[in-house]
Amino acid sequence: MKIVILSRKASLYSTTALVDAGKARGHQVEVINPLRCYMNITSHSPSIHYKGERVEAVDAVIPRIGASITFFGCAVVRQFEMMGVYSLNESIAITRSRDKLRSLQLLSRKGIGLPVTGFASSTQFTGDLIDVVGGAPLVVKLLEGTQGIGVVLAETRHAAESVIQAFQGLNANILVQEYIKESRGTDIRCLVVGGKVVAAMRRTAGKGEFRSNIHRGGSAEPIKITPEERSTAVRAARIMGLNVCGVDLLRSNHGPVVMEVNSSPGLEGIEKATGIDIADKIIEFIEKNAKPGKTKTRGKG
Repeated sequence: MKIVILSRKASLYSTTALVDAGKARGHQVEVINPLRCYMNITSHSPSIHYKGERVEAVDAVIPRIGASITFFGCAVVRQFEMMGVYSLNESIAITRSRDKLRSLQLLSRKGIGLPVTGFASSTQFTGDLIDVVGGAPLVVKLLEGTQGIGVVLAETRHAAESVIQAFQGLNANILVQEYIKESRGTDIRCLVVGGKVVAAMRRTAGKGEFRSNIHRGGSAEPIKITPEERSTAVRAARIMGLNVCGVDLLRSNHGPVVMEVNSSPGLEGIEKATGIDIADKIIEFIEKNAKPGKTKTRGKG
């Protein structure tokens, strides 16, 4: 099987792990930088070109699309889909999950537990927006932020008003969420592959930090999740339409709440914390499911 990994950097741990797992299972694996692709969009013979050559005879594509290149990266994934190539995560699902507001609305509609969340484009009623989520302390998030960047804990009402107005003064789209105090600076990352949680870790924020992202200096350890947490992660992945994703949960007093569903989860932290070869499980899933033209969004928006 010929597998293409869409990644801007072949040396990244996740990309390298997937390449090694694919080759170990006897597949031909190629890493392509999606930003260096160009496409021929025709109805009779859509194609993708890379480094001056046409990309052909591909059986499956693994999108590792960073948030900063979501638009063009998803266009490349969609082009592969138009060519009948199986995509591990479909372009429409990646786009859906990257829009934090849209993803929260979809999860809420299906009854998934979420932190109380507010969204507004005007600073005129900042006070009421803060009241909607239960007052301070609260968390203010940039819609486009990743790895904890653009996430601020406002411990007082005055601080919350200042942060909201500052972000909106920059024409930035923000979410305002309740602060789950009982999580005590920890969250749970569940790695879902093919409708199953294959690994889970607890991430703990570093000293003086409330964001538990490993990129922000947090630590990680394996954790045994509850049946409710497992069900929540699997349902969230299904609602987003993602075959592989990281689902971030908080343990609140009223059960697990979903913070985010990540369509390109990093593998390094969770593989090292749990000792589970997740890359191998991803390749195994592709082997069982990659059929020509099987991608549901083929030729669709």
